[in-house]
Amino acid sequence: MSNPLNVLFLCTHNSARSILAEATLNAVGQGRFRGFSAGSSPRENQQPNPMALRVLQEAGIATEGLSSKSWDVFAQPDAPRMDLIITVCDNAAGEMCPIWPGHPATAHWGYADPSEVQGDEEARHRAFRATLHAIKRRLDIMVNLPQDRLQALALQQTARELALQA
Repeated sequence: MSNPLNVLFLCTHNSARSILAEATLNAVGQGRFRGFSAGSSPRENQQPNPMALRVLQEAGIATEGLSSKSWDVFAQPDAPRMDLIITVCDNAAGEMCPIWPGHPATAHWGYADPSEVQGDEEARHRAFRATLHAIKRRLDIMVNLPQDRLQALALQQTARELALQA
């Protein structure tokens, strides 16, 4: 593959699940994929969740350059062209998305929000770790797919089938 496939992970605030997915895809993408993330409505001065950054670092996944941002950034004319857009939370999946240049494939991979887990720090840490592992399982499958499963028309069906993977 000459150019990597650009994958945009969307969530509401772009602080946990989408950040975990972006960083993980960039770590496991084997040069075939580039991950990005954004939120449909990040809060003012939104930052990546510190627990998300912690579990990424514990897994040996780089966190440099991760930031929370609006999905409007990727609808701009000078933005990287996306090949696949994956919503990782139910709120973002149901919202009206911008018109994406190039009409990328889309899929929804729903994950519970680990930042909403109640309890002590260890319980929250376990929730973030579990979410990271669930995301990584799907991404490991995706990055190891044969080239023909990643062509434009097959990409959407492939990504949607991966939503059914545990």
